[in-house]
Amino acid sequence: MRIRWPRRVFAQVLLVQLLITTGVTVLAAGLFLAPLGDQLDAQAARRALAIAQTTAAQPGIARAMLTTRPAVDGPVQGAAERVRRATRASYVVIVDARGIRYSHTTPAEIGRPVSTDPGEALAGHEWTGIDRGTLGRSARGKVPLRDSAGAVVGAVSVGIAYDSVRALLLHSVPGVLEYAGAALGVGALAALVASRRLRRRTHGIELSEISALLDEREAMLHGIREGVVALDRRGRVRLVNDEAQRLLGLAPGARVTGRPLDEVLPPGRTTEVLAGRVAGTDLLTVCGGRVLVANRMDTADGGTVATLRDRTELEQLGRELDGTRGLTEALRAQDHEHANRLHTIVGLLELELYEEAAEFVAEVAGAHRATAEQVTERVREPLVSALLVGKSAIAAERGAALRISPATDLPDRVVDPRDLVTVLGNLVDNALDAAGARVRRKAREDEGEGEGEGQGEGPFVEVELRAEGATLWLRVADNGPGVPAAARELVFTDGWSTKEPPAHRRRGLGLALVRRLAERYGGTAEVTCREGGGAVFTVELPEALRVLEGANR
Repeated sequence: MRIRWPRRVFAQVLLVQLLITTGVTVLAAGLFLAPLGDQLDAQAARRALAIAQTTAAQPGIARAMLTTRPAVDGPVQGAAERVRRATRASYVVIVDARGIRYSHTTPAEIGRPVSTDPGEALAGHEWTGIDRGTLGRSARGKVPLRDSAGAVVGAVSVGIAYDSVRALLLHSVPGVLEYAGAALGVGALAALVASRRLRRRTHGIELSEISALLDEREAMLHGIREGVVALDRRGRVRLVNDEAQRLLGLAPGARVTGRPLDEVLPPGRTTEVLAGRVAGTDLLTVCGGRVLVANRMDTADGGTVATLRDRTELEQLGRELDGTRGLTEALRAQDHEHANRLHTIVGLLELELYEEAAEFVAEVAGAHRATAEQVTERVREPLVSALLVGKSAIAAERGAALRISPATDLPDRVVDPRDLVTVLGNLVDNALDAAGARVRRKAREDEGEGEGEGQGEGPFVEVELRAEGATLWLRVADNGPGVPAAARELVFTDGWSTKEPPAHRRRGLGLALVRRLAERYGGTAEVTCREGGGAVFTVELPEALRVLEGANR
């Protein structure tokens, strides 16, 4: 009949533990009983030797043996029998120098030679051992018998029946088995408890399934396009998949597992979010210029698993959508404005005021051409100048003015114009939002809700781009509400914003990206207060410009 091996992990572990416990218990019992027999034999032999020594030490026995003949009623037989009965020995045999018995348990053996060699004792040496004689197998002790002068005149042999020694061994076996059974029961109970715990932890799956689950887990973790970071209860990293390494900027060969998270990642919001020091779901963070969405989930063993999704492209698309919407609104407003101008021109022509119509057309065309020429004159990078022209239309639609500082001078040698567009676009958007707040306040003042502020300068945003060798200085100022001193560092934090987020994306990332890009170039980004009210954002971008040979700073 074929024995079937259990398939469940906990059943296999239980069976193996029971087999090991049983084997160890049997082995321990055997190792205890095996030397016990030898110990009992040696103990019986030592007892026989002690009785023989005591018998040989009696002075009357040697004298009686030398002065009498072997006899059943002789003094030597009487003394030997008294010793045997007192000590409960199997026999006490006294022989002379020729090996003739003077005493024996069986009277008929008196006067006959002994059946075992007494030579060791007659030579003056003591001897112990297990031997077989006329009375069967026994534990024996033999000593020389000496006269008053110390000469060996015979020997004393004492035997302990081997059956009594074996009885002691058999008597101790039940006790040993009881202890072994108790140990086996405790071991089996411990194995059962361990297997039940293992069953709960493994959810009763089979051993073959564990290997398959591990293979599937590895394939899933390293195949999905979502970062996974697992931490233990002490905050140490125990798993980072390939996507998480890419998103967090970790070197592929770097040793990450087993190290605290604070040692693996630099201080910042990303570390705070992954460590659980920032609560919430779908938390936004910026790491290495990437916009990430993080979520955490606690595990049963006290650890956590965090997932990371890359939203960089979505955020860029959202910003482009915002810009497109703003440009659409600006074009819609310009459409109305152009319609009004066309109606004006048609009216002037119908009234035959041809000179006034020509002057009006020249004035309108010159204003648009002057704005574009002012930008392209000072900003010779096509992407940046196009951005500023588009932002000018959006600013006009919002009731604000976009100014180009007289100190602006941007040559056409930007290393990566897209990074500059990202930085400048974010700063201008924030400045237009701040200027929009001033527009709304001015509208309320015009309706009589405010006092005195409506007389000041209108809302505006001023942009300055200045090159110094390979370093690009960027400055965006507005006359909006400004940034309080306590919040001048918070505005560059991921996810921090005072404005309501739009439906398609979240706030609090633009300025964080600005600072990260500046730090990537080895520069800085800071905000200060503008004299007269408002805020000034200054960004330094070292190595953002290509230096031409012979170029003047």
